[in-house]
Amino acid sequence: MKKEEKPAPKTARRCRNMVIAQSGGPSMVINASLVGAVTAAQKMRREGKVGRIFGARHGVEGILKGDYADLTRLGAGKAAAIALTPSSALGSCRHKPDAADCRAIFEEFRRRDVGYFLYIGGNDSADAARIVAEEAGKAGYPLVAYHIPKTIDNDLRSCDHTPGYGSAARFVASALIGDDLDNRALGGVKIDVIMGRDAGFLAAASALARRRPDDGPHLIYLPETPFSADRFVKDVKAAMKKFGRCVVAVSEGIRGKDGVPIGATLGSGEKDSHGNVQMSGTGALGDHLARILKEKAGVKRVRADTFGYLQRSFPAMQSKTDLAEALGVGERAVAFACMAAEGAAGAPAAGTVGIRRKAGRKYAVELVPLPIREAAKFTRSVPKEFIAKSGCDVTAAFIDYARPLVGDLPATEIL
Repeated sequence: MKKEEKPAPKTARRCRNMVIAQSGGPSMVINASLVGAVTAAQKMRREGKVGRIFGARHGVEGILKGDYADLTRLGAGKAAAIALTPSSALGSCRHKPDAADCRAIFEEFRRRDVGYFLYIGGNDSADAARIVAEEAGKAGYPLVAYHIPKTIDNDLRSCDHTPGYGSAARFVASALIGDDLDNRALGGVKIDVIMGRDAGFLAAASALARRRPDDGPHLIYLPETPFSADRFVKDVKAAMKKFGRCVVAVSEGIRGKDGVPIGATLGSGEKDSHGNVQMSGTGALGDHLARILKEKAGVKRVRADTFGYLQRSFPAMQSKTDLAEALGVGERAVAFACMAAEGAAGAPAAGTVGIRRKAGRKYAVELVPLPIREAAKFTRSVPKEFIAKSGCDVTAAFIDYARPLVGDLPATEIL
């Protein structure tokens, strides 16, 4: 076995304290994962396996500053309310720890007798936890580190789907239902720019808004298919001819044949510590596409909206499936961490919680421990079988994949 798959040293078995933190973009169900982890840790504390439970504020930045919330005795009532509250209750960050940061983290953990580190986030967060775990091993510090999956982008390689995606996808589909009704009333072209830097899962979810043959979105563009302005104009003209109007769902990460995201060339070029270019805080892409249609397609009424951060923390929009699974990955992360500390086979000392969809007609999943490298750094894209041959739509296979994650959508009727 490779080094990171080995069980934690036996010295980690004593009743050490636990630090839990949240990182990356917030979501509608990330707090459910936090509460699942805290609740499970409280149970392990009663069994004498975990000491105090600390919540680091703003991810690893809080650890470096010694800024914590003591969650050891978090009450059940407040925990239940937090689990249903969008965004990151502990605050978040996008800080990638370097070697100096790791040494400071070890010293902080040593002072607080911390043996468990749980980090809730996406692939960048998993990579940060991996770095901390590897440096801890080099320093001989007995640390069990577990990544708890979260990202609305749905691009973790370790999961069939990721907690946070189902709820954000439900928001997108619901918003497109309303936007399509609006477009029916006034006509023209409506462009909706949806989150998804490298993977188009969220924009693809807009297809769930369709109930009637002429429902929008009529066109869906993902980063996985090279975008052509000329083809875009032809597609819109064809939709206008067929439906008399056109609703377009566009992923913010669409890119040309050169592989460069179009939105990244239109914005400020600002990057976070992981090298990600900011695209969600600007309406530049929507304005750019609207301008193309006005100039080249002869469409008089063109409007564009950028959903941006609305997709992440909208209240009362959580998918029931998403909420339950987010709670579950938090609970299982603690269970796997304690198994690793006890030297159990199959539970890596540096791990992540994988989500696997079970075979069969009835939707079900299983949660499994995986090496943290399975979630770290690299991402996945929308599979080819989910993308229509036209390059501007999704397939029935994607609808079957996404529908159970999103759940029921609002009913509407037209004359």
